[in-house]
Amino acid sequence: MPEGDTVFRTARALHRAFAGHRLTASDLRVPQLAPVDLAGWMVLESASRGKRLLLRMQPPDGGRAMTLHSRLGMDGSWRVYAIGERWQARSRHLIRAVVRTADAVAVGYQLRQLALVPTGEEAGLVGHLGPDLLGPGWDPDEAVRRLAGHPAAGIGEALRDQRNLAGIGNVYCCELLFLRGIWPWTPVGQVPDLPALVGLAHRLLSANRTRPVRSTTGSLRRGESTYVYGRAGAPCRRCGTRIEAQEQAERVAYWCPTCQPVASAGRAGPAGHQPEVRRSP
Repeated sequence: MPEGDTVFRTARALHRAFAGHRLTASDLRVPQLAPVDLAGWMVLESASRGKRLLLRMQPPDGGRAMTLHSRLGMDGSWRVYAIGERWQARSRHLIRAVVRTADAVAVGYQLRQLALVPTGEEAGLVGHLGPDLLGPGWDPDEAVRRLAGHPAAGIGEALRDQRNLAGIGNVYCCELLFLRGIWPWTPVGQVPDLPALVGLAHRLLSANRTRPVRSTTGSLRRGESTYVYGRAGAPCRRCGTRIEAQEQAERVAYWCPTCQPVASAGRAGPAGHQPEVRRSP
């Protein structure tokens, strides 16, 4: 699942392969960009902004720089291949973008959003995002301020809201809350030490930004890289209690009911329903 660390690595891979090179061909497979031909454009840089990817280019006539903006969503990805290398075995109908140079080709699969905008107007697409956890301008105080501005919101939903801080997806959300001992539906206003939670988020994403295997436990072994995410019905790695899972704002929250006790009266989750335990496949 693409989160801030994944997009950061993707941006670096695209930058290494494309920055300073001219495109020889492009194929943008979304209706509004189908007529666009980027052949001859110079790639200036590739950068990430939270869970968004920005490929900045300049046309051959030296006109204003443009940015190919992509949002990966839950299933999107970019892959870089050498010319002549076999592409990943995926159905061709999942491809949304292809850009080539003389030496490399990048293929965008299942991109949730693709747009071409003047680089000076990127803010129209990413300006609403909160501080970027892996960006050079990371501002923890602003991230805390934005989270604290919604005291009644459940902390799980607030962490995943990219308008508060950019880069956290469901994996990091579940793992962060476990590590801090916080029930996912705890109102933001009742969360102790928001700065510590934000600081831990920054450290976790930073630790994983350069390695392909994401781990919050310290182990890179298959099946040992998370404490609660994807482990419904399995024993907690700390106390042995069964991990529970329930839908929260179109995602599935995972938590240990012992290590992350309910913060308010009652045992039920949202809307008064008992949490549904789901077993990992």
